[in-house]
Amino acid sequence: MPYADLKRATLLALFAALPTVVTAQGAGSSESPNIQADQSTATTDSEKGLLPLEELRTFTRVYDHIRNSYVEELTDAQLLEYAIKGMIAELDPHSAYLDEESFEDLQENTSGEFGGIGIEVGMEDGFVKVIAPIDDTPAKRAGIEAGDLITRLDGQPVKGMTLTEAVEKMRGPKGSELTLTVMREGMEKPFEVTLKRDIVRVKSVRVRLMEDHYAYIRIAQFQVNTGKEMVDALNKLREENEDIRGIVLDLRNNPGGVLQASVEVADAFINDGLVVYTEGRMENSDMRYHANAGQVAEDLPIVALINDGSASASEIVAGALQDHGRAVILGTRSFGKGSVQTIVPISDARAVKLTTALYYTPNGRSIQAQGIEPDVEVERARVTAIRGPKRSTEADLSGHLGNVNGGEESTSQSRAERDKDEGSVEDNQLHEALNLLKGLHIFQLQQAARAPLPQMPENAAESGTAESSSAPAE
Repeated sequence: MPYADLKRATLLALFAALPTVVTAQGAGSSESPNIQADQSTATTDSEKGLLPLEELRTFTRVYDHIRNSYVEELTDAQLLEYAIKGMIAELDPHSAYLDEESFEDLQENTSGEFGGIGIEVGMEDGFVKVIAPIDDTPAKRAGIEAGDLITRLDGQPVKGMTLTEAVEKMRGPKGSELTLTVMREGMEKPFEVTLKRDIVRVKSVRVRLMEDHYAYIRIAQFQVNTGKEMVDALNKLREENEDIRGIVLDLRNNPGGVLQASVEVADAFINDGLVVYTEGRMENSDMRYHANAGQVAEDLPIVALINDGSASASEIVAGALQDHGRAVILGTRSFGKGSVQTIVPISDARAVKLTTALYYTPNGRSIQAQGIEPDVEVERARVTAIRGPKRSTEADLSGHLGNVNGGEESTSQSRAERDKDEGSVEDNQLHEALNLLKGLHIFQLQQAARAPLPQMPENAAESGTAESSSAPAE
């Protein structure tokens, strides 16, 4: 086919594809759009769904130049696919063109098993940015942190790659090695980390008992069945342990996942009302998600942990619990990924992941680029318990008087035994969450048992004085 005919055919193919996009935006109809030739009204007519002719001419000139002059011969199919990828890559870090392999990877991510190093990523300034490492993966074990920028993959610069291309390069067979060059805030120079790829199996929910009285719920990622798994696990824990006094909901380094799963988790702790709503340009992008009546732990206080690795669906849960006054949010400001991506099929094997709306909390707060501000800000820090020299107390003295109220005597030995449980001290944010729950429990007990103080006799001041004395140290 002569190239002039090819160019015309290419333009016709582009025109044929555009009405679907225009209709999806609510700006046109199923008929072919008009071509705009008048530059003076380009902006107005563009809003009406008309195509700017001069920009189309520029496109065909660039297309022609690349096809004839590039050092390697490229097919028309390759060039058009590159054009689509480039167009979508310029929109935002979360929109993407999905070929058959990418679409399969997306399905694997939401189902909970895939191959790779185990990180949730986005793009920032041309580099791959770590949103969060996934629990029990090579990346987590190697110390990769939320906020790290990956500049090279096996020595190859990331600049110039699309996010999809970078993710594909990080995937590989189990046992194969991948070297990351990482830039981290607070460090002057990049450093390298070599990881061994593994089959990443994401366990969405973990539940355990802490200090005999507190439920710890860790949600690593929101998958299709996360809501049901969390409710079942919490109910089982409560059946086995009757005296549970509070819940720590750990959403730190949770990169998000399935929207409906986050709604189900928030619904489990909220009686009724709005959980989250979305707004976008498309008519069907305006959605409202409400909680159903009933809670799994209505009688228990909740502290939810977040940090800068908490994104998307985890921010929806934190924002809903915060707006409904159902939980105290503790930690640091979340990531701020408050946009909705819709998978739009283009063919049987290809699709576009396109940002179509923004998330809002029940009180109308936009999560996008703002994140969730914690009620109690606690930075992550290394905490070491200080052990001073062994000291004696009154209860250690031979022949000491017992407690007249029958209370348990606190010896230095019994305190030492209690101090053995230091697991929460190493994680200072979790430690603070537990302390907060303990304080809330004590306050509730005090309020429930509050009674009038006994009245002192009027002549109490005349009945004598009491002195406290101790022998001087020798």
